[in-house]
Amino acid sequence: MNRSILLLTVSLSFLSTLAQNKVEKWRIYEIIFNSDSKGNPFTDVQLSAKFTNGENIKIVSGFYDGNGIYKIRFMPQATGAWTYITSSNLKSLNNKKGKFKCFSNTDSNHGQVVVKDTFNFAYSDNKPYYPFGTTCYAWVHQGDSLAKSTLKTLANGYFNKMRMCIFSKDYDWNKNEPLLYPFKGKSLTDWDYTKFNPAYFQNIEKRITQLDSLGIEADLIVFHPYDRWGFQKMDRKTDDLYINYIIARFAAYKNVWWSLANEYDYVKSKKTDDWNHFIQLFAEKDPYNHLRSIHNGSNLYDHENPLITHVSIQNEDTYKAKELRTKYKKTNNLR
Repeated sequence: MNRSILLLTVSLSFLSTLAQNKVEKWRIYEIIFNSDSKGNPFTDVQLSAKFTNGENIKIVSGFYDGNGIYKIRFMPQATGAWTYITSSNLKSLNNKKGKFKCFSNTDSNHGQVVVKDTFNFAYSDNKPYYPFGTTCYAWVHQGDSLAKSTLKTLANGYFNKMRMCIFSKDYDWNKNEPLLYPFKGKSLTDWDYTKFNPAYFQNIEKRITQLDSLGIEADLIVFHPYDRWGFQKMDRKTDDLYINYIIARFAAYKNVWWSLANEYDYVKSKKTDDWNHFIQLFAEKDPYNHLRSIHNGSNLYDHENPLITHVSIQNEDTYKAKELRTKYKKTNNLR
């Protein structure tokens, strides 16, 4: 079993529970339900759970993972006894209760990276974090062979952060068709934006876990302009559905960062109001407050927004980082 995920499996048909009763701090506790539902399970079923540990309370959204399987993922940030109770508009998923214990983190597990003392990064356990990152936009979308080669190189310890796209990318070095697509439907012509392809997101989760095993943060790029599949032109309703889905799936991984865009100003279908809305959505829906940034092409985003945790800069004039640091009162992450 993957050390980062301890499973609680609930069999609704037999009303019995098989469970791991403990989880390491800052690792993933996962609840799995099997249930049939009418209609579209991605849009018609609401599922969440309230996790409680004394005064520590977290509300976590669940998601549909295909084949009648619903999941809720939780990353405990405090040790001790936890309880949970589910809430759903589907009777078979509603009011399900459970409990588990969270034990102290091991020496290699320092938690998620956060902003510390305004201008610095640190892990949750206060160990300093100094980002030295690289970018592999489409490595997760081109098959196991390339992924294995990438991970082998990363295992040499050159980097501790990886910028990577959630959506596949169409660029000079990424002209091949991805092996999987995020939505059901036909490539380029007929996507059903109300139905996700779970296998697509399972593949990304596999890579996030592999990066974490190497001590590498996964800086997930949510939108980008290098797209021939139409994903940058989705409407606000579809964007929100997508964002809520990736938060439910990915937020429990301690090594996740959110980068709202790669070169936001080249995504012509989005306006400033859209980006501010997305930033607000991540701040409200991510129960763990993972780091949030937005990357620029020619025009730096206005990082006065207090919900942006750090300044993401693409600029050859690196000396400007000092003045931006002073202007925005935030740490900088140079590209």
